[in-house]
Order: sequence, then C-alpha cells, then structure tokens
Amino acid sequence: MPPGMAFALLTSVPPVFGLYTSFFPVLIYTLLGTGRHLSTGTFAVLSLMTGSAVERLVPEPLSGNLSGIEREQLDAQRLGMFALQLGVLATFLSEPVVKALTSGAALHVLVSQLPSLLGVPLPRQIGCFALFKTLAAVLTALPSSSPAELTISALSLALLVPVKELNVLLASVLCFTSSLDTRYNVQIVGLLPGGFPQPLLPSLAELPRILADSLPMALVTFAVSASLASIYADKYSYTIDSNQELLAHGVSNLVSSLFSCFPNSATLATTSLLVDAGGNTQLAGLFSCMVVLSVLLWLGPLFYYLPKAVLACINISSMRQMFFQMRELPQLWRISRVDFAVWTVTWVAVVTLSVDLGLAVGVVFSMMTVVCRTQRVQCLALGLAEGTELYRPLRESHKLLQVPGLCILSYPAPLYFGTRGQFRRVLEWHLGLGEGSKEAPKTGGPPDAAAEPVRVVVLDCGGVTFADAAGAREVVQLASRCQDAGIHLLLAQCNASVLGTLTQAGLLDRVTPEQLFVSVQDAAAHALERLELSGPKTCTVWV
Repeated sequence: MPPGMAFALLTSVPPVFGLYTSFFPVLIYTLLGTGRHLSTGTFAVLSLMTGSAVERLVPEPLSGNLSGIEREQLDAQRLGMFALQLGVLATFLSEPVVKALTSGAALHVLVSQLPSLLGVPLPRQIGCFALFKTLAAVLTALPSSSPAELTISALSLALLVPVKELNVLLASVLCFTSSLDTRYNVQIVGLLPGGFPQPLLPSLAELPRILADSLPMALVTFAVSASLASIYADKYSYTIDSNQELLAHGVSNLVSSLFSCFPNSATLATTSLLVDAGGNTQLAGLFSCMVVLSVLLWLGPLFYYLPKAVLACINISSMRQMFFQMRELPQLWRISRVDFAVWTVTWVAVVTLSVDLGLAVGVVFSMMTVVCRTQRVQCLALGLAEGTELYRPLRESHKLLQVPGLCILSYPAPLYFGTRGQFRRVLEWHLGLGEGSKEAPKTGGPPDAAAEPVRVVVLDCGGVTFADAAGAREVVQLASRCQDAGIHLLLAQCNASVLGTLTQAGLLDRVTPEQLFVSVQDAAAHALERLELSGPKTCTVWV
C-alpha cells in the first residue's frame, strides 16, 4: 500500500491513484493470471515512464487529491488503457537490455525524488538529459532546502529497511503532533477521497498523442512481467501460459484504466515479499486487495499527515534490487562481451537521454549486434575424422582426412542480403572462382595442400536457418558458376524452409534433385563415387 502511493508521485498524479492501481489490477490478475507467485501493481520504472508522458501532456501542476481537472485523469486512464496492447513485441527485449533499463531508470527515480527529500519544490524535468537538469536544479536550490524534511527523510531511510509500514505510521503521527505541515511547510499527502472513482471512458481521439508513449511502456511491462513469472515458475516447477499472461495483463490495464489507474505490471519487490511470506497461489493477491480496500473505504484519513518525503524514501528504498543488478556485470563480461556492450550502451543511453529513448537505443543496438554477428561468421572447411564418419572443421581437430579434388564446406549463418557478399567471396576463394580466389580471408581452413583443382564441392547448409530472395539467388548463381567451371555442386542438410526458397528462386534449373542430400556423409559418399576413389587410404592426412 505505501509503495502504491509513493509511485503515484513518480507518475505525477495524486497519491490516491496509486491506491486505485494497487487494487483493481491485482484483483483482475488474480482471476486471469497464471503466475502463482506473481504480485502485480505499481512498478517504479513504469511509473517513471508514465509520469514523463503525463508531464508532457498535462503541464499544469496538480492541485491535490481532489483535483477536478478531468484531463489529468483521462490521460492517466488512456495510458493505462493502451499499455500492453502491443506486448508481443517484448520478445525484442533481451535480458541485458531489460536489466540495464531498470538499473538506469532506478537512477532516474533516485534523482527525481531528491526535491521531495530536501523539501525543495521544483518542476519536474522531462525529455533528454532530464537527470542532469534535475541535478543542476537541486544543487541550485540546495540552500533553500527544508531542515525539517531533511530530518524526516534521514530518519525514514534509516527505518525504512526493517519496517516500512511502521515508518509510515510513525511519520504520520509525528507530523500530526508537531504540526510540521503548518510550522515548517512540510508537504503532506492530504485528504484521500473515500470509496471508488466513477468509471469514465477515455476519448479515443487522443490515441495518436499517446501511442508513442504507450509502445515502450507495453514492451517494458510485458517483458518484466513475463520474465519474472518465468523465473518463479521454473523455481517452483510449474508452467506459464504466455498468451494467457498477455491477456491477463492487457485486461487488467484495460479495465483498471476506467477507474483512474495508471499502467501497472508485475513488481520484483512485492513478489519477493509475497514468496517470503509463504504465498503460493494467486489468492494471495485477494488479501492485499482487502487491505487496500479498507484504506479506500475507512482508513484513508489516517494518512492525511503523511509527509511526501516518506513516500520519496519508499521510492528510493524500492530501487535497491535494481541497483544490485550492477553486481552481475563482472560475470556478464566473462560470459559474453557482446551482452556486456549491450548492457553498457543501454544503461548510458537511459541515463543520459531518457528512459524511452534509452530503451529504443538498447533495442536497436541489441538487434544490430545480432546482424553484425551473422556477417562475421567463418565458412569452415571440413575433413573426415579418422576412424569415424564425422566431419569436423580442419582448424579445430587433428588427423583429419581430406580427399584431393573434394571440398566440403559448412556455412553456419543465415543467408540473406546482409551476408550474400561474404558468402560469395568465401566460396570464390575456396573454389578458385573469379577474383575472390586471389585474396584469402579468414575462413577457418586452408586450401588443398596438393593445389589440385576442386572437382566436387559439398555445401553443408545445416547452419543456414533461413534464406531470403537475395541469398537464394546467390546460391543459384553459385550453382551456375560451378557448372561452367566443371565443378559438381552438392547441397546437404537444407531445412524445408531454405530448400523451398531455393527452389522458388530456380535452383532446380541448375542442379538436379540427385544433388540434394539429407546429410553430409551421404553427400561425401556420393562425391567419392564420382571421384572414383575406393576409400580413405588415398586421402591426404591433415595433422
């Protein structure tokens, strides 16, 4: 409950909206979700992204919990309504991108709460370099900070870790008995309206204005929720229905948007607390709903004197686990330098630019690394391992047998417009075709020691996961050039999709079905018969 009101500050809406978001989405997910241990509700990163959109769309400051400005409520509702409707695109968010995004956003949350911690009323900065603008504004206004709010913030941070709810109660009592709001101008929550808000339908005419904000929120929300649900499902040996999860989160955001709720998702902190408390089913969410319901109906006036500095401390305290993710960087460096680069680029973009733009930079950079890695693959020359029927790369194994006049090549990468040039150059060098045979790229295997011209080539296509029109035409042109050069081309291990694309591109006009084989061993046996060799005893031994 306290985090719900605290995250409402990040969303730039009154604290009561956080209580609404802690009730309706949790209730709906309990009925539709498949994550037994998942706790849904307010999420710091999502609240920060929503707050940036609200500040941009509704620049007027909020006047309190009983604000009559319907635009503010409608904007929060629209953002909740359209979030998660495009969650299927969350598959493009890799784990380094998600972790760097949450870690960078945690720093944004920390800096954005400094004005509340210091008692300095400052306008919220949005857009690029908002973090540095906020820091500059805080440093400028630091001499005018409130000693009372500084004291409250320090005590709250000291007591927040062991007892969060008790800290909220003590702060409210202290502020009431000492009249801190009137004597020292301490900002308080104020009156929380009782009951439920009247359901309102958003205006779809505003969809174009918020669509750009909803898409990144949808990606982040579903990616975080799905990954968190999968972690606990694997830990406790049950399965998650991804489609049902998407439906549950989509419906919970859609329905709750009618009741002045802002976008919500699964939360790591409350999920961990739920598991530690012994919650094993979705029914645990009903108990939290009952607590929030009691506040909305009866206990709301008790939070009237709650200082907003305490809510800011709750926001900062909830970021601890996101900051702790940075401890995984040394291990990530050892596992994959590319993933480490993705994490670093995403984190720097999130911190220096904004959460939305940082997410876009991270996704684009992550996808570019995949494309670049497909363009840097090496075509491997294969040889027969002595005493077996296995063909291994010549550069990795010893005592491999290679037949003069026979070249067996493996191309372990997709064949598309981005790799067709590399594919052509590598094949030209190995087969001695055209100008590409004059320069030797790093292909993983030397040319034949006897320098005997290649008469039969076996192309292992087992690593070619897909081929587009440009790649398929490149294979057809290769078959045509091999035919003109008197080289017999054999293809092995083409999957159905690749073979279908090659066929549509006209491959069977250049080769016969007898030149297509299920395995490299079958193709090599056919090649040996064509070369009229009886066995490995006539092969060159490579050591």
